[in-house]
Order: sequence, then C-alpha cells, then structure tokens
Amino acid sequence: MDVRLPKIGDNTDSGTVVSILVKPGDAVTAGQIILELENEKAIAPIPSPAAGKVSSVAVTEGQKISAGTVILTLEGAAAASPGAVKSLPKAAKRPTARTVDVDEDEEDDLPAAVTADDGPIPAASPYVRKVARDLGIRLSQVRGSESAGRVVLADLARYISRLERRVARAGRHADEPRGLVFQPVNQDFSLYGPVTSEPLTAVRKFISARMVENSISLPHVTQFDDADMTVIEELRARYKAGYEKAGGKLTPTPFLIHALAQVLQKHPRLNASVNEVTETLVLKQYCHIGIAVDTDAGLLVPVLRNAHKKTLLEIALDLAAIADRARARKVGLDEMKGGSFTLSNQGAIGSGYFTPIINKPEVAILGVGKTALKPVVTAEGTIAARPMMPLTLSYDHRVVDGGGAARFMVDLVTAINSFPEALVKL
Repeated sequence: MDVRLPKIGDNTDSGTVVSILVKPGDAVTAGQIILELENEKAIAPIPSPAAGKVSSVAVTEGQKISAGTVILTLEGAAAASPGAVKSLPKAAKRPTARTVDVDEDEEDDLPAAVTADDGPIPAASPYVRKVARDLGIRLSQVRGSESAGRVVLADLARYISRLERRVARAGRHADEPRGLVFQPVNQDFSLYGPVTSEPLTAVRKFISARMVENSISLPHVTQFDDADMTVIEELRARYKAGYEKAGGKLTPTPFLIHALAQVLQKHPRLNASVNEVTETLVLKQYCHIGIAVDTDAGLLVPVLRNAHKKTLLEIALDLAAIADRARARKVGLDEMKGGSFTLSNQGAIGSGYFTPIINKPEVAILGVGKTALKPVVTAEGTIAARPMMPLTLSYDHRVVDGGGAARFMVDLVTAINSFPEALVKL
C-alpha cells in the first residue's frame, strides 16, 4: 500500500521533509509518526494510516512535497484510510482573454495573460484572498508558485513588483512624481569577495512575507517608556526558589504577562482587531498573549491563552512549556493562532529599545529590552541607581490614538513599578 501525504490543515497542503522516522524493514502501527514536515511556522507530525512493514521510502529529508505525494510503501497493510489523499487537485486553467504586452524579462513572473475579465480563481488561503481583495488584485491574474497553482503572499508581492516595474517603464511625464518601485535583488555578490549561500527555509519565507505585509498595511506608531523593576527584582529574589520547586521559572516575563493582561482589560482597544471586510472593530473578551520566541529556525510566536485568568505561577509554568516546545519545533499551528496582543522580550539577549512590527490582525505589540541600572531622580529629589526596563509599544493608528496609547503605557508602567507581593506568594 502506498502511503501518501494527507492534507495537513484547511489551508495547508505542502511542506519540507524535516525528518524521516522509519526505514525499510521497520514495522509500523496505525497512527505511528513516520515523518515530520515543516510548513510555515511549525513542524507537523505525519502518522501512518495503517499498520504494516515498510518496504520502501519514497522521500528524502529536505525534499519539498505536497498533498498526495507518496511517502512510503507498506507491505501487509490494509486499504488506505479514508483520510488519505489519493490525488492532487488539478491546477486551474489560465484564462485566454485579451492580453496585454509584457516585457520579455518579466514573462516568467507575470500571468500568461492579463485579462479584462476574471478567469478561474486559483487556490489560496482565506488570508491571501483577503489581502488580494484589500489591494484590489484579481487572484485569477496571479501565478501561484505552490502545488496545483496555489497562490501565497510571496506570489502577490512578486506580482505587484512586476506590475510596478512595467508601469515605471511604460513612460511617465517628466514632471510627474514617480512612486517607489521595488526591484528584486538578483546580484552576483561574489564579484566583490568570497560568499556562501543557503536556501531560505519555509519558516523564513513565511516570516518574510508576513513582516512585509504587516509593515506596509498598518500605520505603525511607536511609543517608548521605562519601568522601574526594583519591586519585581526584590520579589524575584524572594520567591525564585519556591517557583523553581514548583516547576516554574520566575523571570521578569511572567510578571510582564500578568501586568499586561490586567492593563489590557482596562484598555480594550489595544486588545482588539479590525475586521477589514465588515469594517468593524472586534473587542475581545479574552486576553491571549503571543510570546515571541527566538529559535534556530526563526521567530515563532506561540500563544499563552487566557492570561487574564491565570495566577503568576500558572503563567510561569505555561510560559516555560511553550518556550520549550517552540525551541524544539514541536509547537503546532493552532498554538500560534488567536493571539490578541504580542510580547517580544529581547532582554535576555541584551538588547535595549527596538521597534517591533505589529502581528496583524492584532493592533499592538510590546517590545521589551534588557533591564539596566540607570540614574533616577526619586520623589524625594535625590538621585539613585534603579533597575530600569526599556519598553516599546507599537500600535495601529487606525484603532489607537496617541492619547489612548499614552494612558495604556502609564498604567502598564505603574503596574510594573508597584507589582503586589500578594500576587507572587505561593
């Protein structure tokens, strides 16, 4: 029996083989994980649909495969399970309507025909369809680079770039201002010295596409402040050992998450999202904090759910588990969805201020730097060295005005400066 790659999720049908967990001659059971597949921002385990003996393996590590690809062959196995994918969907045919001339060097990147009317709509995720709709792009005109012609964000960016280049070369009046034209980088850097090259991973390409789309589609405003960590550092020293015995780590991050969750309830617009189709502001009754985790494969943002209902110890325990799974690439796609606000803490690395990009569809993100001793004028008028933590809030100016952001930061700094000991006691 041939075992084929099933469709992993509603909008996921391809990925890169990270590890093959069986070899010819191995006996497997139904449901046993036989392969791990990297797709977007997670590792997906692929189970065997039936029991049997592996007679051959048809894929290799590092190979990009899509739904329907034969992974391996089993001897003595029953018929494939109903969920197994038996064939790939056919690629949508391209429209054959009136065409527009394109430059010869762009033909590989533009659709075979640019039409006046919509043709067949290619496969694309709801998110990609929304982006295309917001930008006024007909998906029927975009050449998809994924299996079966599926369109991804990178295809939209490439399509826009080619159109901008063609418009720019089509000729403008000398006195007409020229817009920005983004040229793809394809340069031989070895002309100037020794270089090495490595392919962009699926994770890195996904991050790149998301960051570009988020940075150009949201009106970012960034606000800076400092929080006095004196009280929190004293509490950490007092209760650190007890938290470690309970299995948690009392780093500054659990304090920040707890303070954020409480302050966000007072400032619901920073815990909201914009529905750009219905043109409504969605105010969320929950507080799910995305935690930016630095991994060898790139930035992952798993979500700590219902932070507003958790004790400090519960947050510390959840945070440790989430970070460990993320660094081991065991966090699932569902664990990185549904966030309402994101925290990016670079303090452990030693960074100071930085301007984080909002994780759309959220409307705000908090960047945190390394706590350092700084001279502070006290209420008594004396100068003292205090551990000060740099805070940076990036917010969507469509939703949050400067006054609302300032009030949020004032409340957050106050919550950090005067964190109650009663919330730390075990």
